[in-house]
Amino acid sequence: MCYSNTSTSKNIDLSKKYGKKIPANLNETPIFFASGFSFPTWRIVTKADELQPMNWGLIPSWFKEANFKEIASMTLNAKVETLNEKASFKHLIQRNECIVPSTGFFEWQTKGKEKIPYFIAPSKGEIFSMAGIYDIWINPLSGEQHTTFSILTCPANELMEEIHNTKKRMPVILKSEHENDWLQGKLDLDILKVPLPSDKLKAHEVNRKLISNKTNNVPEVLLPFKNEFYEQGSLF
Repeated sequence: MCYSNTSTSKNIDLSKKYGKKIPANLNETPIFFASGFSFPTWRIVTKADELQPMNWGLIPSWFKEANFKEIASMTLNAKVETLNEKASFKHLIQRNECIVPSTGFFEWQTKGKEKIPYFIAPSKGEIFSMAGIYDIWINPLSGEQHTTFSILTCPANELMEEIHNTKKRMPVILKSEHENDWLQGKLDLDILKVPLPSDKLKAHEVNRKLISNKTNNVPEVLLPFKNEFYEQGSLF
């Protein structure tokens, strides 16, 4: 799955890559580490002329309650294989596709009882185009409008199978030639079920103590690090 993400690009870089205008006051403060469970604001690409700020964790337009956090925590990701079956997502296909720009994401490898964090980034270039879908929800109490998104996931490639070795999933990362078709709702979902090849990714282990700290949104969280684990010996 994809629950931890990074976005350190400048607005001008996103504008040039996707051919979108930059709206006034669009925040470009670097995000070195963000957990989806904090529902962070992200710069999102749609078929509209401008980049758009949205919150991670899709709230369906039909949701009638004011407390959105429970449903948003369950819609951080959407499996591409079941996209047309889920009530939260199926009405958005060929209508509300988006791109979630990312400069890398985090995943954990299981070794025995230990979880080892890895940072995965593009092997070339600086930006991943993650496939996403979005929806617009109106808070029934305040009347406030919220635009939120989910990141699509697919079966892992060989590299991600080794890293994410329990669920063996990864985000759907669009090839450049598929980006516009996806935004226009013209891309066959079967194409998204095939993961980006491993040679398009690079990965390294990162500091487990730092990443689990509350103050983990710092540049150092991206740096290569070798974690050491000590097994307790027998007393007899």
